[in-house]
Amino acid sequence: MSGAADQGSPARHPTPNPDAAPLRILVLGGTTEASALVALLAREPDVAVTLSLAGRTAAPRPEPVPTRIGGFGGAEGLARWIAGNGIEAVIDATHPFAARISANAAEACKAVAVPLLAVRRPAWEREPGDDWIAAANVPACLDALGPAPRTVFLTIGRQELAAFARAPQHAYVVRTIEPVGDALPVPNLVTVSARGPFTLADEIRFMREARIEVLVTKNSGGAATYPKIEAARQLGLPVVIVDRPALPDVPAIPDAAGAISWLMARRGERRAP
Repeated sequence: MSGAADQGSPARHPTPNPDAAPLRILVLGGTTEASALVALLAREPDVAVTLSLAGRTAAPRPEPVPTRIGGFGGAEGLARWIAGNGIEAVIDATHPFAARISANAAEACKAVAVPLLAVRRPAWEREPGDDWIAAANVPACLDALGPAPRTVFLTIGRQELAAFARAPQHAYVVRTIEPVGDALPVPNLVTVSARGPFTLADEIRFMREARIEVLVTKNSGGAATYPKIEAARQLGLPVVIVDRPALPDVPAIPDAAGAISWLMARRGERRAP
């Protein structure tokens, strides 16, 4: 899980220069780390931040910086947007499973020679008492669930629910922010509309009341959604956990505080004679 920012002496950032053009930054977001980062950057002088969201949530939480919604049109479109908007640094703070946008960001930044930093929260590690079944991808979860009917708590995101239609013998419980619609056409489906974060007590109560027998999730890492992993451990439930995809080999740090330090270094280099 992500480490906490240093609580010691405050960081010494360069003195603001009222005559200097702001450092133009693009943050690719959609995560708690991205929200923490833009909240910090909104208080920084001499920076101009644009947050980009994929648009998978109809009503995203408001952020304190200008926000654009939707894709760029692949790596080539992202490169054009970066160049056309004078972006001088890009932070990829997308979800660990957003492999396509991360690959596009790496390719685009290389093409236009703009520095890129990835904010990658550490993956969860198996703890004593965990009963994990690793799955290479979402379709592989079906084999892990097996043929016998079970009550399954799916926490993999709305976009990948359709794979489980091939195992209609299970009873599925899905908790999402957005309506599921017909994404999972199975005879026994319960949908719960809720927005986290959820506490450990919340997750234990929810799993007990829903009579969950197995949790299916992705190894997203981080503290925000870890309570469901802890709850499954305490309840003795198996967890089918999807391994992370391969991501580009770019400079990476685990949290927003590290990204701020990296950006302030870029700003200092820009001012150097």
